[in-house]
Amino acid sequence: MKVEIWSDVACPFCYIGKRSFENALEQFEHKDDVDVTWRSFQLDPSMPTSVEGGLDGLLARKYGKTPEEARAMNQRVVDMAAGVGLEYHLDRAQPGNTLDAHRVLHLARARGLQDAVKERFLRAYFGEGELLSDHPTLVRLAAEVGLDADEVERVLAGDAYEDTVRAEGEEAQQLGLGGVPAFVLDRRLLVSGAQPPEALLGALQQAWESRPA
Repeated sequence: MKVEIWSDVACPFCYIGKRSFENALEQFEHKDDVDVTWRSFQLDPSMPTSVEGGLDGLLARKYGKTPEEARAMNQRVVDMAAGVGLEYHLDRAQPGNTLDAHRVLHLARARGLQDAVKERFLRAYFGEGELLSDHPTLVRLAAEVGLDADEVERVLAGDAYEDTVRAEGEEAQQLGLGGVPAFVLDRRLLVSGAQPPEALLGALQQAWESRPA
């Protein structure tokens, strides 16, 4: 069974959804027969490489909130993340364009390391305050989990995988994905949002049982 997950490395609910899905998959009887692919979805393709004011400032401007209200919004997300065992430090987060991070993730897919690189990027952004539009940072993080640093540098120096990232974003629209994370099971069942593990486990079981004979 094929599971495709559309998400962004700068989406706090996507990391929560990743952990919930992993918890669900661990309980799934047929987990060894599940092939997981991470698909690209940029929350804001027009975002510059870096943003002044951190995540609090970004939310305040985007939603017309005061800095205090933005911090309260972020704290609710921090608490939600803690519920699945994740430690967020959103006060350190450095928002920026995620195109290049997604390009590296496509290289990682080709090298059989996509999940490891995805996890490393998410932890770096939400827990360590790393800027995921910075090329040396992307090279270092990807190399930590097994990608060849020189190959990552070559990808980032050109435009490799840019078309793939944009095509997957367009495909998300064609599939009617209104937001992320979005879990697409065998292109027959869609689960949207950072659902709890029991909901994702139920979806896995439903998709497995409804497979064509």
